[in-house]
Amino acid sequence: MSFDRAALATAIRNGERRALARAITLVESTRADHRRHAEELLESLLPDTGRAVRIGISGVPGVGKSTFIEAFGQYVIDRGHKVAVLAIDPSSQRTGGSILGDKTRMEHLSRRPEAFIRPSPAGATLGGVARRTREAGLLCEAAGFDVILTETVGVGQSETAVADMVDLFMLLLLPGGGDELQGIKKGIVELADLVVVNKADGDLLMAARLAVAEYQHALSLLRPATGDWRTPVLMCSAVTGSGLEDVWAAIDRYRTSQGDAGTLAARRAEQAASWMWSEIRETLVDTFRAEPTIKAALPSLEERVRAGTLPPTIAALTLLNRFLSRA
Repeated sequence: MSFDRAALATAIRNGERRALARAITLVESTRADHRRHAEELLESLLPDTGRAVRIGISGVPGVGKSTFIEAFGQYVIDRGHKVAVLAIDPSSQRTGGSILGDKTRMEHLSRRPEAFIRPSPAGATLGGVARRTREAGLLCEAAGFDVILTETVGVGQSETAVADMVDLFMLLLLPGGGDELQGIKKGIVELADLVVVNKADGDLLMAARLAVAEYQHALSLLRPATGDWRTPVLMCSAVTGSGLEDVWAAIDRYRTSQGDAGTLAARRAEQAASWMWSEIRETLVDTFRAEPTIKAALPSLEERVRAGTLPPTIAALTLLNRFLSRA
């Protein structure tokens, strides 16, 4: 991949989609030279970022995240915005493969010139968020997209990863009421800045209304996720489009209230520091695994740990001592 940082940065600022796609491929690469180029590019584009609203979207399987994002994305575009969707595909723990089919699941949205959809494999990253999702979001902001939607794999893994990179964390739920709430980890609910009951149409409309009331009661017992913001519980139908206006209005109220209070700026500053430490941890692990003495010793020690003949703590200390004394 040839690299002209200035030319690529200019193309991204001009909103050229092919340049944006190429840049995201660059930041997702694990090659050392690509990483250096990516870092240079991000540093040059950083002044062009920070003006978008960053929204994380999660929900239980079958809640209709992709259908919601397609409908919501088109609603927002129709109101003069540009929408980037960073959709995280679940990766197989056995093969490492992922579906990467979000453009087929969001067929209508993907045809809009004001939309950009980028699927990325989750890999082994905690929370189902691709390791370079943050960087991809910054590139989209530099390209002029002012609404960034990050779709996570779903409830079941730690969702703190996506909450640490967005302004507002939205949890989509089904019209199942309190019974469904019992199946969702309390920590995930506590992260939500906005709860939306989807599929509020047809025979499920009454159930959705009841669910909203039950979720409102449940959330009243929890501490607010952000400052003094009381998490709203809304309902919508991604199929009919009803309720999308209320969702967007709630997001606008959130940004206004948190911006005026200085909470949003403080949150982003904290997220930047968290991002730095996350990068340190992941880079250290990569460097550790790549060290020749570790690569040579790791298989046998790991096998003994699996067999129960060596305590994990001793194996870890053995490897760490080898790594620290390699010089």
